[in-house]
Amino acid sequence: MAEQRQRPAMEMPRMMGRGGPPPHARMGMPTEKPKNAGATIKRIMTYIGKSKYLLFALLGIMLIITLTNLVAPFLQGQAIDCITISDNRLNIDVQGMISFLIMLGIVYAVSSLLTYFQGIFAAKLSQTTVQVMRNDLFKKISYLPIKYTDTHQHGDIMSRMTNDIENISNTISQSIASLFSGVLTLVGCLLFMLFYSPMLTLVSMTSIVLTLVVTKNLTKFMRKYFPLQQSLLGELNGHIEEAVTGYKTVASFSREKRECSDFDRISDDLTTASIKAQISGGVMGPCMNVIGNIGFLLVAGFGAYFLIMGFNPLALSGAITVGTIQAFLQYTRNFTRPINEIAQQYAMIQTAIAGAERVFEIMDNPPEADEGKDESFSVYNVKGDINFTDLCFSYVEGEQVLHGFDLWIKSGQKLAIVGATGSGKTTVVNLLTRFYDIDSGAITLDGQSIYDIPKKKLRESIGIVLQDTVIFNDTIAQNIRYGRLDATDEEVIAAAKTAKVDEFAEKLTDGYNTMLTEGGSNLSQGQRQLIAIARAVLADPKILILDEATSSIDTRTEVYIQEAMLALMKGRTSLIIAHRLSTIRDADKIVVIDKGKVVEAGNHERLLAEGGTYAKLYNTQFAGIAT
Repeated sequence: MAEQRQRPAMEMPRMMGRGGPPPHARMGMPTEKPKNAGATIKRIMTYIGKSKYLLFALLGIMLIITLTNLVAPFLQGQAIDCITISDNRLNIDVQGMISFLIMLGIVYAVSSLLTYFQGIFAAKLSQTTVQVMRNDLFKKISYLPIKYTDTHQHGDIMSRMTNDIENISNTISQSIASLFSGVLTLVGCLLFMLFYSPMLTLVSMTSIVLTLVVTKNLTKFMRKYFPLQQSLLGELNGHIEEAVTGYKTVASFSREKRECSDFDRISDDLTTASIKAQISGGVMGPCMNVIGNIGFLLVAGFGAYFLIMGFNPLALSGAITVGTIQAFLQYTRNFTRPINEIAQQYAMIQTAIAGAERVFEIMDNPPEADEGKDESFSVYNVKGDINFTDLCFSYVEGEQVLHGFDLWIKSGQKLAIVGATGSGKTTVVNLLTRFYDIDSGAITLDGQSIYDIPKKKLRESIGIVLQDTVIFNDTIAQNIRYGRLDATDEEVIAAAKTAKVDEFAEKLTDGYNTMLTEGGSNLSQGQRQLIAIARAVLADPKILILDEATSSIDTRTEVYIQEAMLALMKGRTSLIIAHRLSTIRDADKIVVIDKGKVVEAGNHERLLAEGGTYAKLYNTQFAGIAT
């Protein structure tokens, strides 16, 4: 007997499918916690660093562009100073002016050409970076515990994969170069300004102080609303995904008005948060422009005064000239421009950081744990002897679904599990496949604890056909081949014939190559179920689980495939969760679960004769369709 396993009660899940925790356990999605922008930026930089050659090329181009932008005002000033007035006469150094203008033209040509390449390298850097990030996110999602996808809106997860990643991409392509260039420009302009006139530099610093004060106050609002905007966007996507997926249910219950009302509520909250975020972000640019213009006027006024007075102490360039003032004004404009650009991009950067935190939130979740270390376990040697011993399990702490649960399924036995809704039937399947882990007790397969068996090998030993069929956007053949990817076309067709898929597939224009729409909506529910059964036939598992697998098939079709189902279950350990009498009556053993325990066990005739829980279920649910 495997040793007892003690596990803490599991967190509250939100089951998207069947067999999950009670509905009241699905409320209260976690709210957004305070963010760590510094740590998030650092993590983004590690992804950017994986494309280091592109990054270095982009930074090199930006360095040259920045240098050309710094040299241009100097050349302009020198060209202007080629025009002088002495003794009321206009003197022009034509040769000197032409030389400076030619150099200025070369500088502008080089800057324009490199700006073109800057866009190319920035786009490549952003796309290669988010490609790696997107791949890492998808791989993480693929290996997350089942509980995670059960407790989070699928639309919100998809929003992180699409919207949030795209925001990061846009920010990288537009902000990396601007930030690097901005820092270089600030340093370069400051050095040139000090070279021309320390006193005018001091005057221009007035606008910098105003800029810092305004930026500090506006960013307080932006830090609040941009994360909220991204969170609400994910919630809205989740609502849309659920409404579109369940549109038939919405229509059948005439709940269109309610769905629209819920959508309007979330959309209104998103609109409010987005308006506040965009206003706080949009105000930044105009404020910076006003401050920049004030600084521009101050420099022009004091520069003219210093020129008239011949006042320019500590300057390395000598006396102030008209060219000096013109160059200084350009450097002042260039000095404030990076600050304005960074301030204007702050909104985009905040959105990207908020999105990156949501992406990293998924990445930081631990992958599905797997304690199974017995690599000698072979799927081909599985007999199918299953034992549940003193099992306790709860989706929500304090609300046990199974307690003191004992069940022994012999190898090759066909066992049916029945019980009222919520009694724990599907939970047994979830625990056997280790979609969830038990709180205490033991589950063994052929005498070995399933927790010693690697999950991959355990699940390869089990074939499951659920009531809620999953059909992929692919051909009929490929949907069947999903059960065993290396199967030949002949094996796929053989499995299809066993499950009677050939009865409708061969009548289609493209046969087995017919492309199915997402969810298989161009097939009937029964036809989709037959494809799922064919998939299980092809997988050829040692243990077969039919979780109400025929409940969506009409009685005539069910009778039609009974022989195939019996052939499939022959020689295999089979667990059948069903409400159809025709499936249950042929079981070797029927167990009745009530309130998380096995209350009755035996074959059909014996349980009817005892007149207990099964007999009541039979008389109320099954007798009407007895054959």
